[in-house]
Amino acid sequence: MSSRTSSGQARTSGKRAVARHGWAHALVTVLGGLLAMAVVSALGLWAAGAADLPDGAFAPVVVATVVTAVGGSVKLSGSAGGLADTQAGLTVIPLSVTLTGALVIAWGFLRPLRHRAVAGAAELAGWAARIAALWLLALIGLALAARHTFDISLGNDALGELGDLFGVSPEIGFTTDVPLSVFVGVVWLAGVLVLALLVSRGAPLPAGLLRFQTSVRPAAYAMVALLLAYVVIGVVVALVVAATRGHAAETFAVILLGMPNLVWLTLTIGLGATWNGRVEGPFGLPMPHVLDEVLRTPDISELNLRTLSEHDGRVWWLLVVDAVLLIAAAFVMAARSPARVRAWQHAVHMAVALVLTVFMICLVGRISAHYGLSVLGIGDLGGGLAGELFLRPRLWGAVGLAVPWGLVTGFAGALLARHVRRRGEVRAERAG
Repeated sequence: MSSRTSSGQARTSGKRAVARHGWAHALVTVLGGLLAMAVVSALGLWAAGAADLPDGAFAPVVVATVVTAVGGSVKLSGSAGGLADTQAGLTVIPLSVTLTGALVIAWGFLRPLRHRAVAGAAELAGWAARIAALWLLALIGLALAARHTFDISLGNDALGELGDLFGVSPEIGFTTDVPLSVFVGVVWLAGVLVLALLVSRGAPLPAGLLRFQTSVRPAAYAMVALLLAYVVIGVVVALVVAATRGHAAETFAVILLGMPNLVWLTLTIGLGATWNGRVEGPFGLPMPHVLDEVLRTPDISELNLRTLSEHDGRVWWLLVVDAVLLIAAAFVMAARSPARVRAWQHAVHMAVALVLTVFMICLVGRISAHYGLSVLGIGDLGGGLAGELFLRPRLWGAVGLAVPWGLVTGFAGALLARHVRRRGEVRAERAG
């Protein structure tokens, strides 16, 4: 009788688990994530002045921004008639939009799994597959909708006169690489779901993976907390700047579209990393203005603590901020780890986690944009219709610097958390 009862309770529990994360909840999760990303994109683009784009381009640009936020590829194209030539390209991930979508989707994914210690691999895979299937359909629709073409004014100067004389009317448009965008978007979703399981202490894991939670979960949580802390600090600083120095619209555009792009860049620079870049023409980098000053040179420039300090000595405070926040993250990691983990193990875990974090920042923080127009081989007569902006890291140098930083701060955080871990160990002995 008892075995039948246990079997019946197991079947009932399984049915309830499926009901908690069925297709309806998956649909709410996907739509909630997309809606949040669309709202943040629209507000950020509106603050940046994109609402004034001609020919009803605002809505397609919002959709394209959401696609690029999950790693999608948007292609720019131009046409100006047989006597003119246009070239354009854009590669950038609006990480504020990305972060918003990741947080909402992760919350929706974890919500029905809470209050459980262990979940079967088949159950987790089935739940993730429901979200992925709906996400795939949504991505296809977004990728197909993210396309538009609109005219560009040549102005009233020499280039405009040439355009009127030869009947040149330049157009620029954008489309998405649908297969690539869908593939990368699904990979992005998989990364978000896996990271959500790793970060959340209350999320269940399959029994075979429980042995990894001692080393992986505290480190993953610490890195996510570190990245979010930088974003919060960046938002606070940006709001103070907007309140004291004006330019509120531009500031809110940065917050809603690219705040992580900016603050995670400063995280790597504070570690001593170097980024190469150049700014030419009408393009520019968001605040602080010192970034634009360093990069607006005839040749490729270096962006690091040394070059920034030549324009503003306060950038050395980035070293202090990095040290404080990294030690705090290491403390959190150690405090969430079992008492048996030694200080040198915490140092190794912190180093590995920081290396992966810096590697991720270097991959998603790259920026590349260019646009040019020439008539009869004469380019940029309009003084502003051509430009270039790019920013890319010295990847292996940045990753290499993360190793000693992780080892030192990981060890320091473990020492600071020794008292916290010892209290837990004493309670365990008394309980025994």
